Amino acid sequence: MKFLDKEEQQLRQSKLQQFIREQGFDGLLVSSNANLYYVAGAVYAGYAYVPAEGDTLYLVRRPVGIEHPQVVYIRKPEQIVDALTAAGIAKPSRIALELDRLPYNMAKRLQAALNVETVFNGSPILSQSRSVKTPCEVELLRQSGIRHSNSYQRIPSVFEVGMTDVEFQIEMERVLRCDGCLGIFRISGESMELYMGNVLSGDNADTPTPYDFAMGGEGLHTSLPVGCNGTVLRYGNTLMVDMNGNFTGYMTDMTRSFRIGDVPQLALDAHQLSIDIHNRLREAIRPGFTAAEAYNLAAAMVADAGLDDYFMGHRQKAGFIGHGVGIEVNELPVLAPRSKDVFRAGNVIALEPKFVIPGVGAVGIESTYLVTESGLECLTEFPEELADLCQ
Repeated sequence: MKFLDKEEQQLRQSKLQQFIREQGFDGLLVSSNANLYYVAGAVYAGYAYVPAEGDTLYLVRRPVGIEHPQVVYIRKPEQIVDALTAAGIAKPSRIALELDRLPYNMAKRLQAALNVETVFNGSPILSQSRSVKTPCEVELLRQSGIRHSNSYQRIPSVFEVGMTDVEFQIEMERVLRCDGCLGIFRISGESMELYMGNVLSGDNADTPTPYDFAMGGEGLHTSLPVGCNGTVLRYGNTLMVDMNGNFTGYMTDMTRSFRIGDVPQLALDAHQLSIDIHNRLREAIRPGFTAAEAYNLAAAMVADAGLDDYFMGHRQKAGFIGHGVGIEVNELPVLAPRSKDVFRAGNVIALEPKFVIPGVGAVGIESTYLVTESGLECLTEFPEELADLCQ
């Protein structure tokens, strides 16, 4: 199992330690797969302890056989303090845990094992640190974006009029997996689930979902009520493709919409407005610009065009137009009207101003961008027009 190289590990560690010290904590105990991957560069069963000063200690239960100077094997949480002491790390009195992710019983067990009166929530520290990518992380996202775009080039070749959205998605899943997609779609949150992405056509695009996604869909079963539902891909409908871009452990998020023959002018206008919003936000977003300003700018363009009824859903609307991406598909910053987030150089965001046209389907695009000092750099270059799949 390969961990981060020393330079990259130190860079991420130093960012976390700055937040740890600012909060007055002695250390942060990391336990979730996503955050272990961020801190260590690998997923294992166990923990990572990031002290306020000094080197991170990787406390591993499984797999066996990892050789790394910062790895210590433990069998249970009750051995953590002894492992820290043996490594020359003082027992923490003010420790932060991932309380946004840990089950209650495990949080209480860790508190007892660490013999502390109170534990603090370290989840915001990890979210803030992960929101600004290192050059290494940006390169992994670039690689995913290139491979994501290459896979999307095969969309016309797997499409046939009369196939169902399920059949189309299965073909695209095969394309993506054969191209190296890892398959897993990491999403944080209390109730957020999705399998390999979202394909929507016709009236199914207007079906509400319980999940906080930009677009919905009925899904195939009430146990996973989102996405394709067996809708036949017919002339006069659109097809929205929002499939998995996880090729490196860091995922890009990209949606492209297509038409199946002729569609109403309303659908064409709404799709063009989505492209126009992207172009306007590419000019506006810089470090220091706020996520709320970005949302409001997009919303004003929609209002001016008279397309509010269709924006970010029709029967049920999403309350955002974009979000951070990386190890998970819903990171900071969040582009919403009441967001307090401020853009920083190194943020990687997905912009997704979308529309649902009743009786036709969903239109609009989503692309992933790197926030730089001079503006947004697109990491998912791919044609944006509402292309006709029948040509």
